[in-house]
Amino acid sequence: MSLFEKSWPDGLPIGASWLPASEQDVIFPYDGQSVAAAPVGTVKHALAAVDAAVSARRTMGQLPSHVRRAWLRGVHAAVEARRDQFEHLLVLETGKPLRDCKVEVSRALVTLDTGADEVARLHGETVPLDLLPSGEGMIGFWQRKPIGVVIGITGFNYPLLLATHKVAPAIASGCPIVLKTAPSTPLSTLWLVHLIRQCAEQVGAPTEGVQLVTGDVSVGEALTTDPRIGIVSFTGSSVVGHAIAKAAAPRKVVLELGSNSALIVDGDADIDAAAKATVRGGYYASGQACISIQRILVVDSIRDAYLNRLTQLMKDVVVGDPRNLETQVSALINGEATSRVAMWIDDAVAAGARVLHGGTSFGSCIQPTVLIDIPEGAKVWDEEVFGPVVCVRTVANLDEAIKQVNTSRFGLQASIFTSSIQNAFRAIEELEVGGVVVNEVPGYRSDTMPYGGVKDSGIGREGPRFAIEEFTVTRMAIIRPVAGD
Repeated sequence: MSLFEKSWPDGLPIGASWLPASEQDVIFPYDGQSVAAAPVGTVKHALAAVDAAVSARRTMGQLPSHVRRAWLRGVHAAVEARRDQFEHLLVLETGKPLRDCKVEVSRALVTLDTGADEVARLHGETVPLDLLPSGEGMIGFWQRKPIGVVIGITGFNYPLLLATHKVAPAIASGCPIVLKTAPSTPLSTLWLVHLIRQCAEQVGAPTEGVQLVTGDVSVGEALTTDPRIGIVSFTGSSVVGHAIAKAAAPRKVVLELGSNSALIVDGDADIDAAAKATVRGGYYASGQACISIQRILVVDSIRDAYLNRLTQLMKDVVVGDPRNLETQVSALINGEATSRVAMWIDDAVAAGARVLHGGTSFGSCIQPTVLIDIPEGAKVWDEEVFGPVVCVRTVANLDEAIKQVNTSRFGLQASIFTSSIQNAFRAIEELEVGGVVVNEVPGYRSDTMPYGGVKDSGIGREGPRFAIEEFTVTRMAIIRPVAGD
């Protein structure tokens, strides 16, 4: 018996209808029960979706601003009316604690609402062509035009939120979009797309403007290498993102990739606030967030006080069933992920790291773990662990902390806890990341801000305003009002 009763059609939303597809069960990561059956797409489905998106490109691009804004506002209202059901479904398909799924739905609603607002800000500018004598008497201006078909590929950890960060700017820009979900978490996005297509009919927009496919790597390759698309917006691992960028060329890509986000605890930091931030920022979504805290650089003068306070707080972290609102850490997405994280912990300990808290697994859960004295070359420090593990190294001063943060091949977001405005601005200026957060967790993200990384953490920026810039191209108009010789 399934844990969730679907309220959308069977099959895949491709073209103007839902095409039949084979099915497989989506599994509740916490106990292995079936959540519901989900369609499994094929390359044939992918090509059909691109065909339909290409045919809808002109219609989407010509939708009046008021229609695009009304469409997104309708979707916002539809999701808001089903908030509790979306939260419940997200818990079941991701295994994330309920408290994190509530945040996800709230953020998805903000993204949809902001996307609707940004429709009114899609404009261009005039250009002074007469800076050269040849431009005297001429008029120049540029506009933003839709880039074309968007391929939006989302990760498993925040399926609803990540989908809205692809769909909202696509609709606002007038671009048809084909979404591809992670195989393990398609259900909330299927429901979202069903609601989007219903709202499209209500405002007179083309249903095939938003479509969804599922499936394996071959499906993703068919979507991202099709020469008819305009842009690929991908959220996921750096390995897959780099492969997509190479395969998609010369088409544009926006890549939101992984990280091993760092927290610097400066010598004058509020130790209690920094320790609480470590727990709050290291274990939300069971550590399965690209900007959750992984690396901690604590200045030697406050090391013992910080670790003592952190040890006290770790005793109160609740591990268990994600359906309980009190739960802070639960199952990882699948057994493979659980085994990998456990192996990385064991490897680090074998190489000399010490376990301050946790370090073991039970069932589908990894105990929230704190490792200290991490040796060079340990994967839990160098790579993205994507689990409930934080690692602490001691540094002599802020100079050493900044150097160690920047040594990483990743650069999404980082944070510093400090009482010094001078040191805060040093971090802002010198940390090689897409975002620097002062006296808050590196995982802080407003869905309206420009969000993205540098180095192996990606290229391009999300947030509706900034994604709209990615999803549009400038078109220059150059006019001589009176034809001359």
